[in-house]
Amino acid sequence: MRIPLPVKAVLSIIVCAVLAFVYVPLLIVVINSFNSSQSLGWPPKSFTFEWWIRAFSDRGALSALGTSLLVAACATVIALILGTLASLALDRFDFFGKESVNLLIVLPIALPGIITGIALNNAFTTMLGWKLGLLTVITAHATFCIVTIYNNVFARMRRLSGNLRDAAMDLGADSFTTFRLVTFPQLRSALLAGGLLAFGLSFDEIIVTQFTAGTGVQTLPIWIFDNMFRPGQAPIVNVIATFLVIVSIIPIMLANRIGGKAATGAP
Repeated sequence: MRIPLPVKAVLSIIVCAVLAFVYVPLLIVVINSFNSSQSLGWPPKSFTFEWWIRAFSDRGALSALGTSLLVAACATVIALILGTLASLALDRFDFFGKESVNLLIVLPIALPGIITGIALNNAFTTMLGWKLGLLTVITAHATFCIVTIYNNVFARMRRLSGNLRDAAMDLGADSFTTFRLVTFPQLRSALLAGGLLAFGLSFDEIIVTQFTAGTGVQTLPIWIFDNMFRPGQAPIVNVIATFLVIVSIIPIMLANRIGGKAATGAP
């Protein structure tokens, strides 16, 4: 299909405008992290690495970074186990209500974060009687990280042929051996891509965390939110925000690269 030149020009302008609207503010944050002015005047008159040095020597920021890494790692591990088991079960077995179970698994990622946060807060404090803390944050993050693992693995299982699995079992392999030697090698790239996406999703989550962290837990996004309007903290917040953007982009880029290679069969 040939697109007329005027239409192509209009579409190009719209795309560039949308991309600029999204990414120019991010670029300003990155530039301001090197702005020598503590009041962040624009345009910057000079640049410095002072805020980067101060940011990575800030105990509060480092503690929040460690908490975010721990929560993201734990939530990703839980999601890898439960998401993989759920996808295998729904791929291999047909049962009444299968589509409903599939909907319930993917629903947490579609719900607004504030709804998920309120629901989990009520479940932890009212139904289960748990005290809000690190465990509740990890559990909350795992609920929506499961979706990324489940979607990746389920999509991969749909593309795989069951002949190899059936042949292995016909030759005497039990279910665990078949999974370890036949199924798992075919799922590794999907698991890695899903795990990277889940880690990035958990690392920069703030809305659900606000409702499930309590007063004793502070992740890096919450630290940024709490320090945004404190006097003298704006440059350091820009540094941490820049670092958070980088940490969030890398897993997504790797996941897209791994997923793209797996889909095309490239080595």
